[in-house]
Amino acid sequence: MNTFKMKFINHLKKETFFYLVCILLFSSCFAQYNEPKVVTFKSNIKEDATATVLKRILDAKNNPISEIKFEKGIYHFYPDKGLERFAYISNHGDLMVNTPFPIENFKNLTIDGQGSTFIFHGVIIPFFIENSSNINIKNLSIDWSEPFHSEGLIVASDEKNKTFDMKISDEYPYEIRNNQIYFIKEYYEHTLGQSILYDPSRKAVAYNTESYTNITTTKKNNVHNGLENLQYKYINDERSLVSKNLKKESNLKVVQLKPGLVRIYGHKKLMPPVGMILTMKGDQAYNRVAPAFRIKHTKGFKGTNVTIHHAGGMGLIAENSSDLILDNFNVTPSKGRMVSTTADATHFVGCSGKVVLKNSTFENQLDDATNVHGTYQKIVDILSDTQIGVRMMHYQQKGFVIGQPNETLGFVRLEKSFHSYEKGTIKKVEYINNRYQIITFNEKLPSNLKTGDLIENLDGYPDLLVKNCKIQNNRARGLLISNPINTVIEDNYFSTEMEAILIPVESGHWFESGNATNVIIRNNIFQDSQHSGFNRPVIRFATDDNNENIAFKNIEISKNTFNQFDNLILLITNTDGLIFKENTITNSGTFPQLFPENPAIKIKSSKNIVFEGNIYKGKANKIIVADKDFQKNFK
Repeated sequence: MNTFKMKFINHLKKETFFYLVCILLFSSCFAQYNEPKVVTFKSNIKEDATATVLKRILDAKNNPISEIKFEKGIYHFYPDKGLERFAYISNHGDLMVNTPFPIENFKNLTIDGQGSTFIFHGVIIPFFIENSSNINIKNLSIDWSEPFHSEGLIVASDEKNKTFDMKISDEYPYEIRNNQIYFIKEYYEHTLGQSILYDPSRKAVAYNTESYTNITTTKKNNVHNGLENLQYKYINDERSLVSKNLKKESNLKVVQLKPGLVRIYGHKKLMPPVGMILTMKGDQAYNRVAPAFRIKHTKGFKGTNVTIHHAGGMGLIAENSSDLILDNFNVTPSKGRMVSTTADATHFVGCSGKVVLKNSTFENQLDDATNVHGTYQKIVDILSDTQIGVRMMHYQQKGFVIGQPNETLGFVRLEKSFHSYEKGTIKKVEYINNRYQIITFNEKLPSNLKTGDLIENLDGYPDLLVKNCKIQNNRARGLLISNPINTVIEDNYFSTEMEAILIPVESGHWFESGNATNVIIRNNIFQDSQHSGFNRPVIRFATDDNNENIAFKNIEISKNTFNQFDNLILLITNTDGLIFKENTITNSGTFPQLFPENPAIKIKSSKNIVFEGNIYKGKANKIIVADKDFQKNFK
């Protein structure tokens, strides 16, 4: 090879090598620029961290983030500079909300508070999570500067004149307009509205509170004209914001005796006892505006070492999401308040995969510790042999889309069965408006389908585990479970003012679907539940349709301890296959019995119910009252 060729080849090699190096360097720089980063926020933003945090999250499309860390401290977040979003939120109000953490279309993101406390102000949603996957939030506490509820100490009570006096601390500013009290917060106010008594000595819902509360804020209004002439072409929801106040007027008169001391006239129940604390959160239609976590269409969420001290609604509401793991995820009040969240601690609608609640405390919230269910939608139109029009029935579930393409829907006619009589898979859902959607199926519709039937998403239920949790001192139930897949409830402690566990089929108010199957309730402690005054058991299976159809199957209740002041432990209805074994029932003597005439167990419209190896040391004159013959071998 001649010298010229050699020089030319060597030149090409050098030039090629140079270009390859440039390409590699450029690729390396590009990869580094686009590689998700760990972002750390310093505590110098603590006075209002909203704008700084939001700016970096919104920049994640161009500058990806794998982890957000906060230097340990106390951080404040205000709505004024938060990202605005309109949100339909199941079991909440539908409203424009602001958020500093819009976790939308993220994958593999961790937010680590490193022990920080996040304090929020006004109507704001701390974590707004949607269309994301593998989100992990850990090591932080959430609280609000001003709570969404208010509290007043009962200092005088006059049964004869039907008045009571309430002392209100400066923590709960108020004003009186037109003889009504309004509690004023940052960016928010509420009326007296929904209320319940707390016993400050126990820091729990007061014994027999149902005799005293809710405070009767409204009464029937007899002055109206022409309302009977109103005509509605389609279904009218009488609970909606438009209709719910018809034929009602204010029942109370509130007078200030001196600053911080008010007298309330007109309450129709017994006057609340002196020394109790009345907690108030306003009208239900308006008092669920700021959950701490809103999760929607997300696959994979972990909340670890998280404490929610307060929220104006639920601690966590998850919709149409899957694989949600809460570990050491606690709801508990701060600052000496009686109340933590003003609604459920956690709530799961149409969720699938695994839902796990473990090693957690849920206390002093003003509704259930958790509620797991699907939704019923009513068929209002049969548009073709593959297409129906459906309506979302409850006004606080507007905007909910029942399923995604290829998910399986069941057709249900509850007067015939609590289980679907036929199935079909979704081809597409056309969202017309927040209450009406058109669903097209891959298959032809059942020949016997009719308007008025319901649909439910059979793929929208999870494998549920509730383990090693403490559930206490709250209003309402512990667990409200409507899950036809698998449910395990074990090693928990319950002390609730209503049922510790309610397993329903509910189609008359909230339209929450799911007939429970494969439920294990094992090795739990039940302490003095149902102390608020309702004549209900500790564990209740119930439907709101008056028929004998089977709703619940394959239930095991075993190795639990019921240390209960009252008699009624268990109500079994519409059940096929329940074994109650190796449980111990004793009488705690904590409170006077409210319903001493009750047996320990009631059974109706059920079969294949077995009792074995149980120990009863209660006070009931009859252990079991049933409408049929059952094996009764209590020891």
